[in-house]
Amino acid sequence: MIPADLSRAVVRAVRRAVEGGELGGTVPERVVVERTRPGGAGEYASPVAFRLAKGGDGTRRAPLDVAHTLAGLLRAEPGITRVDVTGAGFLNFTLAPRSDAALVREVLRRGPRYGYAEGAVEAGPFRWAAAVGPRERAVREAVARLRAAQGYGEDREDLAVAPVARRDGDVVARYGADAARWAMLAVPPRETPSFTAGLLAQDESSEPFLVRYAHSRARALVRGAAALGFQAVADEDPATPDSRALTGLLADHTLVLEAAAHHRAPERLCRHLVTVADVLLDHQHHVLPRGDEKPSAAHRARLALAEAAGTVLAGGLALLGTDAPDFL
Repeated sequence: MIPADLSRAVVRAVRRAVEGGELGGTVPERVVVERTRPGGAGEYASPVAFRLAKGGDGTRRAPLDVAHTLAGLLRAEPGITRVDVTGAGFLNFTLAPRSDAALVREVLRRGPRYGYAEGAVEAGPFRWAAAVGPRERAVREAVARLRAAQGYGEDREDLAVAPVARRDGDVVARYGADAARWAMLAVPPRETPSFTAGLLAQDESSEPFLVRYAHSRARALVRGAAALGFQAVADEDPATPDSRALTGLLADHTLVLEAAAHHRAPERLCRHLVTVADVLLDHQHHVLPRGDEKPSAAHRARLALAEAAGTVLAGGLALLGTDAPDFL
């Protein structure tokens, strides 16, 4: 089970509880599941019990009771090894151990659409009035792409978007479309974006450069391996700390996309891509053989992981409206 499957499992448990008369109200289309916060139990958590406690039939139940009802159903779900109820009604989950190799194979199989909902379609064409500024356009288009990728229908909720400050002038002309778009998406929509000279830096101090550079490094590793006569093979690796961290980030990617879509918060995806890029750039030093070293199974597995991380970066950048060049 991957985290996205966990979200669907919670929805199924709610449906069984409602149909069985254990809970009232309507079944939500989706449930947000996020990483457990420091001090919490298990690996993932959901506050869905608080939402269901209100009831759609006019009744109210204690969130703690709702959580215990759902926990009893979810403990029998394949892939979940433990369900804990903490606080006033938080559900906490521990998943069965998952093969890192299987995760990498799944990312490579899905390509840039890894993390998309099954059957998701691309966002429709955008039509904006001439008065819509560049910030609102960038945010609304990114949100539309994120929500379409997660299978949401047409978004009718109004979204408050702070414009670019007048003092910043024409940021697209000054910083370039990609860097300007990143700055406009990297903070919550209600906050005014910040533009500094650092956006123009062609080094890892610039977040938009860092993410695109890390993707280009992943592609360079694939080319370098081909020149040395070997290819990626998604297999188990006596993992380095970097590879363990990277596989964890790949697993979390589906949750990040869901949360960014649900909360209409593209900045969550920006933060995630920066973290993936940072770890990938550390991981790259363990991928190719050095000196007279011959390519081994470990090198092939680490190459597959690097390629998968690059795939996640490319897919994330596409959702933000930015390209991911192979050469930078």
